[in-house]
Amino acid sequence: MKVGTDGVLLGAWCSLDHYPDTILDVGSGTGLIALMLAQRCDAMTIDAVEIDESAYEQTVENFEQSDWADRLFCYHSPFKEFAEEMAEEEEQYDLIISNPPFYTDEYETEDDARNKARFTSSLSFEELIKGANHLLSPSGKFVVVVPFKEEQLFVSLASKSKWFLNRVCRVKGTADTEIKRSLLEFSFQETELVEEELVIEISRHNYTERYKELTRDFYLKM
Repeated sequence: MKVGTDGVLLGAWCSLDHYPDTILDVGSGTGLIALMLAQRCDAMTIDAVEIDESAYEQTVENFEQSDWADRLFCYHSPFKEFAEEMAEEEEQYDLIISNPPFYTDEYETEDDARNKARFTSSLSFEELIKGANHLLSPSGKFVVVVPFKEEQLFVSLASKSKWFLNRVCRVKGTADTEIKRSLLEFSFQETELVEEELVIEISRHNYTERYKELTRDFYLKM
């Protein structure tokens, strides 16, 4: 699994101002986002859940080799089953974060692992929201990255779970291109919506100051 810009952006943009003590990364892939959050905060429990076996093994290996191995744990499970089991045990998280699969079935490839990582058949928006709704603490935050074209749908689905959109950041590759991604933060509390736009590059590999400011703590060269 490659390290993608979506995951880096989500892990860097996610607010930790409510000082979460328990964090869940849904669909960990390489474990990137959980590792970024371990670097950024002192949360004692940072769990991840991953359905694909090879990605799960990669996450576990990366967790074990990190400086925060004692705070990181990955479960190998479909999120739906994980959420149901944790809800039965009345487990809750102060922050749930996800870079979910978001292409539709018509684009599926012959690579099962890539399909699971990148297609909605393995985890629909509805299943993600339903599971996270069971596990989010009353004062918790749910943070996700989705394609811009799916933003309104996701916000509509989230509102049915009595979630409010608190922050949104719409991401462009360059200033003159279309908006590509939406970073969304929800909670059970209604607040004044904070909206912002982020441009990643001025030109190829020439990053904007805002992008460098947001992500430089996670790159060796930035």
